[in-house]
Amino acid sequence: MIKVSDSAKKKVIELMTEDGFNAAKDFVRVGVKSGGCSGLSYDLNFDTTQNESDKIFEDNDVKIVVDKKSFLYLVGTTLEYSGGLNGKGFVFNNPNANRTCGCGESFSL
Repeated sequence: MIKVSDSAKKKVIELMTEDGFNAAKDFVRVGVKSGGCSGLSYDLNFDTTQNESDKIFEDNDVKIVVDKKSFLYLVGTTLEYSGGLNGKGFVFNNPNANRTCGCGESFSL
């Protein structure tokens, strides 16, 4: 399961609305791809289609879709949003990551 903090929920709904998505029925697609300074990086997009092999979760009124391969890397992760002075953006608190880069956008197991 992937959790969504209150701050991330608010920002996701705001961004989905701005981009013409409906937060009540569309998804946030979360994935993992090769790259980044630590080996793997997070991929975050809005989507309207669920594939047959996707896993779907709903937490804090946000629907999240994850492909089967990425799910193995993301199980137990919490999506948060940080808007403080040190930077703005979504943050993945991933208990499976052994090492993360300074910006928090990539990780390794």
